[in-house]
Amino acid sequence: MEARVLRWLTFVWLFIGLAMVFSASYAIADAEHGDGLYYFKLQIFWILVGLVGFNLLVHTPLRFIVGVADWVLLIVLAMILVTLIPGVGVLVNGSSRWLFIGPIPLQPSELIKPFLVLQSARIFSQWERLRWSVRLTWLGVFCLVVAGILLQPNLSTAALCGIMLWLIALGAGLPYQQLGATALGGLAIAVVSVSLRSYQLKRILSFLNAWADPYGNGYQLIQSLLAVASGGIFGTGFGLSQQKLFYLPIQYTDFIFAVYAEEFGFIGCLLLLVLLASYGTLALRVALKAKSPMQRLVALGIMVLLIGQSILNVGVATGVLPTTGLPFPLMSYGGSSMISSLISAALLIRVARESSEAKVVQLDERRQSSPPAPRSRDRLRPFPRRAT
Repeated sequence: MEARVLRWLTFVWLFIGLAMVFSASYAIADAEHGDGLYYFKLQIFWILVGLVGFNLLVHTPLRFIVGVADWVLLIVLAMILVTLIPGVGVLVNGSSRWLFIGPIPLQPSELIKPFLVLQSARIFSQWERLRWSVRLTWLGVFCLVVAGILLQPNLSTAALCGIMLWLIALGAGLPYQQLGATALGGLAIAVVSVSLRSYQLKRILSFLNAWADPYGNGYQLIQSLLAVASGGIFGTGFGLSQQKLFYLPIQYTDFIFAVYAEEFGFIGCLLLLVLLASYGTLALRVALKAKSPMQRLVALGIMVLLIGQSILNVGVATGVLPTTGLPFPLMSYGGSSMISSLISAALLIRVARESSEAKVVQLDERRQSSPPAPRSRDRLRPFPRRAT
C-alpha cells in the first residue's frame, strides 16, 4: 500500500511544482527569452528525462541498483572535482557548480545525492563486518564529496549531504562517541567556511536583521517575506503573484515557495505541508517495515533528502533560516535537481515495494514443512458399538 500511495503523492507533488514553475517563470522568461513558456517547456523536458529513470528504478531490484551505486558515486564525484578546475566549471552567482556536456548543463552536486544515500546505506548497514581499510576508504570518499561541494563553494548542499550521512550513520547504530566527534568536526568546518567567505557571513547577518540592508544582502529575504505575507488566508490566486514580477529574485528556483505562498495563501501552504508530512510519515513506515538494515537506511536517507531539503527551503523563504541555495525538490526549476529528486522518490518506492512483497514459498518447501498425510490404514476408525 505504501508504494502505491507514495507514487501518487510523488505525481501530485510533481504536478504542483510544474504548475508553479509555469506561474513563477512566465514573466521573466518572456522578458529574457521572448517566450513566456521557455522555462516551463525545459522543465517538462527534464521531467520526462527523470521519469525514464524513475520507472526504470521502480522496476529494478534494489540489490542491482546498490551494486552499481559505488561506481556512479565515484563518476559523479570526479565531475564535482572537475568543476573546481578554473575555466572548466561554469561560474553562476560566484559559485562553480555547473558543467556543460555539449549543450546540456549539469550540476553534479545535485546528481550525487541519491547515490550518496545508497552507498552510505550500504557501508553503514554492514559496518561491523567491514575491515578497517574498507571503512576508512569509504569515509574518505564521503569526506571528499562534502569537501568538493564545499569548495565550489556550496555550503548549503555540503551541509545537507553531511547531515544526511550523519543521520544514516546514526540510524545504523554507530557508536555515539564517533558520531559526536564527527558532528563537532562538521560544525567547526562550517564555522571556518563562514569566517573565510565574507558573503556567507553577510547572509547570516542579513538573516538576523534583513532591514539593516534592505537594498543589499537583505533584499531577497525582504521580498520573500512580502510575498508570503501578501498571500493572506486564501492567496491572490494562481498566476496573480505581484512579487514575481521582477521584485523577488530567482523566484522560480530557490524562492518558488514564496510565490506559491502568495498565490495560495495560508490554506495552500498548510495543504502543501500536509503533503510533505504525509510523504515523510509514509517514508518512516517504509523504513520500519524494511526487511533489511540497508533498505531501512535507504528509506531514512531519502526521507531526509526530500522532506528535509523541502523544510529547509520553506524555512529560507519564511525567514526562519539563513538564505541558502537549496532548491525545493520536485518543485523548483532545474534539470539536475529534478532528475535527482525523481531518482530519490523512485528508490523510496522501490524499498516500499520490496518491503510489502509476500514471501514466495516453493512447493518442495511446503511439502517438507507440512506433516505427511495419514495412510489409509492409519486413519481413525469409528469406535465399535457395544453389544446391548
